[in-house]
Amino acid sequence: MAIEKYEVVIGCEIHTQLLTKTKAFCACENRYGGMPNTRVCPVCLGLPGAMPRISKGYVELGAVAGHALNCKIARFTKFDRKHYFYPDLAKGYQITQYDIPLCTDGYVDLPMIHYPEEERAGGPKCRPTNFKGEPCIVEDGKYRRVRVERIHLEEDVGKSLHLQGAHSYIDYNRCGTPLIEIVTKPDMTSGEEAALFFQTVQEILRYVKVTNGNLEEGNMRCDANINLNVWEDGKVYHTPISEIKNLNSFRTIKDACAYEAKRQLEEFINDRQEFNAGFKVTMGWDDDKKQTVVQRTKNSFVDYRFVVEPDIKPFTVEEELIKRAFDRVGELPEAKRTRLKKEYGLSDFDVQTLTTTRDLAMWFEDAAKNAKDVKKVANWILAELLAVLNEQKKTILDVTITPAHITELVNLIADKKITGAQGKTVFAKMLETNKMPSVIAKEEGMEVVADEGVIEAIVDTVIANNPKAVADFKGGKTNVVGWLCGQVMKESKGKANPAVASKLVAAKLAAL
Repeated sequence: MAIEKYEVVIGCEIHTQLLTKTKAFCACENRYGGMPNTRVCPVCLGLPGAMPRISKGYVELGAVAGHALNCKIARFTKFDRKHYFYPDLAKGYQITQYDIPLCTDGYVDLPMIHYPEEERAGGPKCRPTNFKGEPCIVEDGKYRRVRVERIHLEEDVGKSLHLQGAHSYIDYNRCGTPLIEIVTKPDMTSGEEAALFFQTVQEILRYVKVTNGNLEEGNMRCDANINLNVWEDGKVYHTPISEIKNLNSFRTIKDACAYEAKRQLEEFINDRQEFNAGFKVTMGWDDDKKQTVVQRTKNSFVDYRFVVEPDIKPFTVEEELIKRAFDRVGELPEAKRTRLKKEYGLSDFDVQTLTTTRDLAMWFEDAAKNAKDVKKVANWILAELLAVLNEQKKTILDVTITPAHITELVNLIADKKITGAQGKTVFAKMLETNKMPSVIAKEEGMEVVADEGVIEAIVDTVIANNPKAVADFKGGKTNVVGWLCGQVMKESKGKANPAVASKLVAAKLAAL
C-alpha cells in the first residue's frame, strides 16, 4: 500500500465581537477590560427569572457583516440554546442561532497565493473546483473564492484566568458580549490560505466598522477544522476532522494547520481511522511546544442539545434595517484598491496602504479630488503625514489639518509657487498651526522667483565667486553643475525656480 498524494482540507469558524454600545441581550456596557465582574447583570449571568431582550443594533451589525461578505440576509430568524458546561458559561447554555441563521450563502475572494513547488506537500494547493463542483478560481485566476456557509448571531462567554497554575478565576464581564460566528465551507487547502482568509475577513469587517478586530484583545478568534484527503492505490480516504480552537493570530493559524496536517498524515499511516461526519476531536495549540494537543472529543448533535430559545420569540428582520445595513457597507477595500490603481495610476503599495482603513481612504480621495498631481498627494500622505501620525501613535481621525491642506500644498508645488524643499517647511508649520499652505508661504516670504533676469544675475554672481568649480567643470567634472545650482538656491534663499536655475547654470558653463 502506497500513498500517492494527499490534500489538506480546511474550513474556518471565526468568532467576532461586534461594536455595539450594550451587550447582546441586556443593557450592560459592551467594553473590553475593566475590573472583573463589574459589568454584569442578572441577564448576562443567567440568573433565574432574568429575561433577555434583543438589541436592534446587534442584529443590524450582523446584517452589515453579512452584506460585506456577500451573504443573503434572512427576513425571518430565531435564537436557540446550545448547551455545554464550562466554568466561564454561567447559564450552562449559550444563546445562539442553529438552523435559521441571520446570514447564509456568502463568499470571500482571496488574492491568489503562488507557492513554490517544494511547498505543495504532496497535493495541489487549489482544486479546480470546490466540493460543490463550482469553479473556485475567479476573475482569470486573480482570486480564490472561499464560500461562507452562514453567519449567525450568538453571545460570548466569560473568561477564565489562570495565575501561575496555583489559582483560577472567572471574569464574567465578557458574558453576553454580542458575537457573530462566520462559518465557511471546507474550501481552503493550506494554513497559508486559512491565515489569509482570516486576515481578509478582519480587514473587511474593520472597514465597515463592525468590529475593532484586535486579535490581542480577543475581538476575533478562529477555529480551524482540518482533515486530509489521502489517495492510496487509486482510492481516496478521509481522515477524521480536528477542530483547533481559539487561534488568535495569523501565524498560529498557519503553524497549527501545518502541524496538524502532518500529525494526521502520520496517524493515517500508523493507525488508520474512519471519517465520521458528526464526530470531531477538539484540539488546542501549544505555542511553546509548537504542536496541537487533544482537549476533548464531541458529537455536536448530541452534546449540544440544541433547543429553541424559549425566552426570545422568533422575529422578522425589517426591510429598512436590511437596507441600512447594505448602504453602510459601500465600496470594500479590494474593490477600492482596484479602482484607485485604475483611476489614479497608483502602485500596489500605495493603494494597499491608503486603504488600510476606510477613513484613511476617504481622506485621501478628498485630498485628491482637486489636486493637480494625485501621485504627489499620495506621497505626502504616505511619506509625511502617516509618519507623523505613527510616531505620535495617532490615526487619521486624530489629525487636525484637512484634506484641503494637502491639496493646496501639492498645487503650490505643482504651480512652482514654492519648491519641494519649501514644501516640507510649509508642511511642518501646517501641522503646527493648521494654517493653509498659501498663508504660510506668504507669511514666510517663500514666493518662488521665476523671473529669468533675476535668477541670471544670481547665477552670474555664483559663477564669478567660484572659479575653482568653473575650472573643475572645464576639466571634465560635470557634477559641479549640481553643486553650483545648490549655491544659486542658497543665494536666493530657496526662492529661485530650480528648473530655471539649472538651465541657466548649464548654459553659462557651456558658454565659457
